[in-house]
Amino acid sequence: MTKPPQRGGHAAYHDRIAALADHPWRLLIGGDLRPAADGATFTTSDPFTESPLAQVPDATPEDVDAAVDAATAARAQWRAVPPTDRAALVLRFADLIESHADELAFLDSVDAGSPISNARFDVQIALQQMRMFAGFALEMKGQTIPASNALHVTVREPVGVVAKIWPYNHPLMFACRMAAPLVAGNPVVGKPPEAAPLSTLRLGELAAQVFPAGVVNIVVGDGPATPDRLVRHRAVRRIGFIGSEPTGRAIQRAAAESAVKHVTLELGGKNAMVVFADSDIESAAAGAVFGMNFTWSGQSCGSNSRLLVQRPIYEAVIDRVAELVRERTIGDPLDEATEQGTMINRAQYEKSLSYIDVALAEGARLITGGGRPEGDRCATGYFVAPTVFADVDPGARIAREEVFGPVLSVIPFDTEEEAVEIANSVDYGLTASVWTCDLNRAHRVTRDFEAGHTWINGSSTHFPNVPYGGVKGSGVGGKEECLEELLSYTDEKVVNIMFR
Repeated sequence: MTKPPQRGGHAAYHDRIAALADHPWRLLIGGDLRPAADGATFTTSDPFTESPLAQVPDATPEDVDAAVDAATAARAQWRAVPPTDRAALVLRFADLIESHADELAFLDSVDAGSPISNARFDVQIALQQMRMFAGFALEMKGQTIPASNALHVTVREPVGVVAKIWPYNHPLMFACRMAAPLVAGNPVVGKPPEAAPLSTLRLGELAAQVFPAGVVNIVVGDGPATPDRLVRHRAVRRIGFIGSEPTGRAIQRAAAESAVKHVTLELGGKNAMVVFADSDIESAAAGAVFGMNFTWSGQSCGSNSRLLVQRPIYEAVIDRVAELVRERTIGDPLDEATEQGTMINRAQYEKSLSYIDVALAEGARLITGGGRPEGDRCATGYFVAPTVFADVDPGARIAREEVFGPVLSVIPFDTEEEAVEIANSVDYGLTASVWTCDLNRAHRVTRDFEAGHTWINGSSTHFPNVPYGGVKGSGVGGKEECLEELLSYTDEKVVNIMFR
C-alpha cells in the first residue's frame, strides 16, 4: 500500500487529518453535544487533497427548532447576569480558545484551504475581537434627555434570541464574533458554513464547558433548509449575516415573511483601488497585491478586485503587480512556506475559471495567471493561479460582478472625475481606497466614494474598534467590529419618570 504524501512537510499532519474522520462531531443544542435528530450526516472535504475529511451532523429543521427553543429558555437567566459577569465568561471562553489555538488554526487550514500562517492569524484576530467586546460591557449606556421637568432616560436591553450566520473564508474568526451578542445579554444560535464547519463544531465543544445551557447553540446542515428555518423562526429577534449579496437578499425576504426582525447584512464587494500618477509605484503595487487578498485566493468581500490606475504610470504599475504576483508561493495550505492556498471547493474553483474565460472573451489583456498553476505543489487541489487582467472595460462583467476568486482587473483612467465615476459604477459599496500624495485630492475622492470603508494610501487592513461595513449592495443595518456592533444587539427603551 502506498504511503500517503506528507502534508506541510510533516508526517504528523497525516495522523491529525486521519483522526478527523473518527472524531464524534456534534451539534450544540441546549448545552448538549448531540447528532442530528434523524442521525443524518454529510461529508466535509479537504480542498487540497480533494478527499473526505469527516462526517458531520446534517441538522434538520427540528434541530433548529430545538436550538431556538433552548436559546429562548435560557434568555431570561442570561439577560439577568450582570454585563461584567457575562464579559468575564466571554473572556474565559477566549482564554480557552487561545489554549486550543493551534488545533483551531489547523482545522481551518485543512477544512477551508487557508494557509496555516493565516489561519493562525485569524485565531489571533478572533481573540482580539472577543476581548474587545468583553471590554465594552460597561459601554452599553443610556442617556438622559431634558425634554421637560420630568426625568427622561433610556436604557439598553438585550434584543432576545440572536441568529448568527457566516461564510467559509474566515470560519473560526467569524464564529467568535458571537461574543458581541453574548456580552449584550442575548443567547445565540450560530450557523457555520457547511463548506468548512469543523472549527465551529469544535468551538461548540469548548463553549459547552463555559456557558450555561442554551446560551450558545451551534447547528449546521448541508443545504438551505437549516438557515432558512433559522431566519424564519418567530422566536429569533435579531439576525446577523455575513456572506454573499444574493443570500443576504434571500435572508431579508425570509425574515420579513415570518416576523419583524432586526437584520444586519455584511455582503460582497467589487472594491476599487484608485492610484493617481503622483503615487509611489512600489507602494501602490504592493498595496494592490496585499489588498486583493490573494492569500485567501481572493475569497474575501473586501478584496480590491478593481485596480484603477492613471495612465502616466499605468504600465509601470501593471508590470510591478505582475512581478509581485508571480513571486507568491502557492501550494499545500499546511506548508509554512505557502502564501496562497486553495479555493474552498470545486464549485468555487470552476466559478473562478469561468470568469477567467469571460474576461478573455470580453477582450481583457491577460498579464499573468489565467488558470490552474503548474508544478508538483499544485498537483492536487482546487488551485487557481493569481490572475491579473489589464485593459478591462469598466462595463465588462469581470469589472462589475464579484468573482470571489484570485482575479484582479486593472482599468486605466485619465481624470479624477472619471476615476470616481468608474469606482461608483457598480452595485456594491463595501470598500474603496485612493493612492495619491495630494491631500486635497485624497479627501475629495474619499468624500465622493460610494463605499462604507475607505483608505488613503492603504488597503485591506482592519483596525480594532474601527467600524467596518458597506453601503448599496454591500450591506445594511449597521457597522461591525466596533462598539456599534455590540449596541446593535440591544434595544433602546425609554423611561419617562414623572414627579408628583
